[in-house]
Amino acid sequence: MGGVTSSIAAKFAFFPPQPPSYTVLADTSTSTASHRFYIPEVPKKENVDVLKLRTRRGNEIVAVYVKYHKPTCTMLYSHGNAADLGQMFELFVELSNRLRLNVMGYDYSGYGQSTGKPTEYNTYADIDAAYKCLKEQYGVKDEQLILYGQSVGSGPTLDLASRLPELRGVVLHSPILSGLRVLYPVKRTYWFDIYKNIDKIGMVKCPVLVIHGTADEVVDVSHGKQLWELCKEKYEPLWVSGGGHCNLELYPEFIKHLKKFIQTVGKSKGTSNGSKNDTAEQTKDQTTGSNEVVSGTSNASELSTDLPEASRNSLDSRLEKSKKSNQPEKSRMSTDHVDRFRRRKGLVW
Repeated sequence: MGGVTSSIAAKFAFFPPQPPSYTVLADTSTSTASHRFYIPEVPKKENVDVLKLRTRRGNEIVAVYVKYHKPTCTMLYSHGNAADLGQMFELFVELSNRLRLNVMGYDYSGYGQSTGKPTEYNTYADIDAAYKCLKEQYGVKDEQLILYGQSVGSGPTLDLASRLPELRGVVLHSPILSGLRVLYPVKRTYWFDIYKNIDKIGMVKCPVLVIHGTADEVVDVSHGKQLWELCKEKYEPLWVSGGGHCNLELYPEFIKHLKKFIQTVGKSKGTSNGSKNDTAEQTKDQTTGSNEVVSGTSNASELSTDLPEASRNSLDSRLEKSKKSNQPEKSRMSTDHVDRFRRRKGLVW
C-alpha cells in the first residue's frame, strides 16, 4: 500500500528542477576519501565535502557537508520542492558561517544528480542515509544535531525526528500538515495521504521552532500554527508578517530568530559538536561561540572572507535588499521554477 501511496504522490507532489542545476565530477587532485567529488558550478571550498551516499532503497544520493571551524552543533537540512543542491549550495555556506555550525544538505532521490525517483518513502531513506553518514563518518551525536525541514522537507525531517528522542532541536520552515491538507481542508488522515506530519509531530521530544509566513500562498500559515500547537516542547515560533512561501530568508528576523534558537538549545544540551577530531577544542569554545551568536547581527561582516563577493543567491545580499525596501523582492534561492510549476500544477510545496 505504501508503494501505491508514493506512486500517487509522485505524480503531483515532486518537482525536481529540470535540467539539474549542477553536475558532480570526480576530484583527482586529492587522495582524501572525503574529497572524491566536487561540483564545478559552485565555488570550490576546502571546508566542503561533496558526497555520494547509498540509501537502503538502493539509490545513490548527492550530499554536501559544510564544516565550520568551531561549530556549536550540526544542522541536517532537507530542502523544498522545486530546488536542488546547486541552487541551495550558497545558502548552506552562509548558514554555516552566520550560525556557526556545520551544515549537511542532500538531494532527494530523483533530484539533481541523485539516482532513482522522488517518492515519499525514498525521501525517508534519503534522510536516513544522510543521518547515518553524519554519525559514522563525522562522529555527530544525536544531542548535537538539529534537523531543518523546509516545506516538503518537513516530511522527512519529522519522520526522522519522531524516531530520535535525543535530538538537540528541530526547525520547521513553512511546513505542511500533510500532502493532502495542502490541497483540501480535510479533517482526518486518509491512507493515501503523504507526509502525515500532523500525526508525527507529537512524537518529537526535542524543542521545535516553527517559521511560517503569514501571507504564504502555497502552504497556509495555519499549517505551521497547528503543528506548533501540537508540539510537545514548543519554542517561540516566528510568524513572518507578510512573508510568502519562498522568501522568508529575505527578512532580517529570520536569521536573528534562528540564531536565538540555536543558542538556546545549545545551552539546554550543554554540549558542543563536531567531528571526532575537534570535540575538545569545540567544547572549550562553546560558551564564547554561543554568546557571539546571540549578540550577532545580520551584517555582512559576519560572513567569512572566502565567500564570493557577488552571490546570486546570497542570503546576505537579500537581507541587505530587504532593509532598503518595505516590500522584499522575490527570493530566487530555491524557487526559480516555482511560478511556472504553480500555474501548471497548482501545487508547489
